[in-house]
Amino acid sequence: MAEYTEPHVDGATEEMPELSDGDDDDDVDDEEQWQWMEEDSQPVTCLFCDRLLSSVKATLQHCTAEHQVNLVDLIRKYNLDDYGYIKMINFIRSTKCKASSLSRLPDAPLPWESEDFLQPVLQDDPLLQTDPEELCGSEGSCLASGADPHNALVHRAQAAEERARSSEEALARAMDDLHKLKVLAQGLVLNAETSRSGTLGGVAELREDEDEAYFSSYGHYSIHEEMLKDKVRTESYRDFMYSNPEVFRDKVVLDVGCGTGILSMFAAQAGAKKVIAVDQSEIIYQAMDIVRSNQLEDKITLIKGRIEDIKLPVEKVDIIISEWMGYFLLFESMLDSVLYARDLYLADGGSVYPDLCNISLAAVGDVQKHQDRIAFWDDVYGFNMACMKKAVVPEAVVEVLKADTLISEPTVIQTIDCNRVCLSELEFSSDFHLKITNTTDCTGKSFRERSLCAKTRRIHARCGLPLNSETGSRLTASNKDSHHMVLATSSWKELIP
Repeated sequence: MAEYTEPHVDGATEEMPELSDGDDDDDVDDEEQWQWMEEDSQPVTCLFCDRLLSSVKATLQHCTAEHQVNLVDLIRKYNLDDYGYIKMINFIRSTKCKASSLSRLPDAPLPWESEDFLQPVLQDDPLLQTDPEELCGSEGSCLASGADPHNALVHRAQAAEERARSSEEALARAMDDLHKLKVLAQGLVLNAETSRSGTLGGVAELREDEDEAYFSSYGHYSIHEEMLKDKVRTESYRDFMYSNPEVFRDKVVLDVGCGTGILSMFAAQAGAKKVIAVDQSEIIYQAMDIVRSNQLEDKITLIKGRIEDIKLPVEKVDIIISEWMGYFLLFESMLDSVLYARDLYLADGGSVYPDLCNISLAAVGDVQKHQDRIAFWDDVYGFNMACMKKAVVPEAVVEVLKADTLISEPTVIQTIDCNRVCLSELEFSSDFHLKITNTTDCTGKSFRERSLCAKTRRIHARCGLPLNSETGSRLTASNKDSHHMVLATSSWKELIP
């Protein structure tokens, strides 16, 4: 706070020294501010009577002298900001309250807290156009002419100290925001560098706008129709649940990303006591109708929202089911949501299904596909577009492979145990060896993902099953006492020149 000295009298009173409040924009003398307000202001109607005053200053002095109400004291007492001040003025004018009633107000709640009092009672009310901070800072100037200059100086010094404190708090908040922006910028730069170096992890970190686009895509009915018509995948889930009723009987099941609710209904039919189905996309509303149409609303509860943002109606669940697998297994970034749900809600002894997942790789020799995709750019209607190869080669292609184009034995490059894996393990590199079985040009690499569900004990799962040439997927029978469900879904193929 700025220091001040006692004024002394030596034949004549010395002028009061001007104090700076630390803001260059507010160095105007308080007296000059009031003179400006008096010169330019419109006549003001008193808050408590019908008298018309010449200025805001005159109105404040009139209210203090005639009605014993000091508006500046009220602003300070209740710590009113701009909105609070406006509400108070409109409250007094609209309710025509007596001046004496303002001295008996409770500390909280104030009678003018309603948003209704933001509506002006008088159009172009000069009191509403006055900054309450200026009123408080200039109180000494609007006192009667006989006011003690020492008290005026104290008021101004206190106001300056308060403004300095507010400025320090604002500066601290600004510095904190600046630090957050710096961290954000560093993250963006690092992510950009990672992307350029080609080491971006398999599980994409979806930002908010990407989240919205992702969930929006699952609000379209065609994608759900396509998934339901994938009989190999859907019937594999169904057969696993129906063939293992003892796993689901009287259990609480969580379905993450339920879509139309097909897995939830399978679980209910398999004997689950309660199924909680969660989905962020708009398809959840159709799922509600589907559940009611099949008289399963007493067993299945549907909740709209991201599993990370909602709170389930139970503390723990016994089973988590989800059809989260994407291209190359991890591309859709749904596994991180399943793992979040597992860590937060899965009871001891519970399980996530599917529980085991494999990513396999095989060499491909498809000269015709290489011609169609890569060599095509050498001559496009007589024009050389070979520069396009650099963009085309790294781009993965999702399609069904012909069995005779596989020229190596498949090898598993990663196995994921959904009951134990953590997020950091989903970004990985893997050395591999391929045993070539046919002499031909290698035009690409084929990837395949596969998920398994085991009943109670796990016998070693067979790997490297060939893709079905018609569907790209295959359900394989397994050892009868382990009840493995094996899903081999469509492959990724990355073509290379």
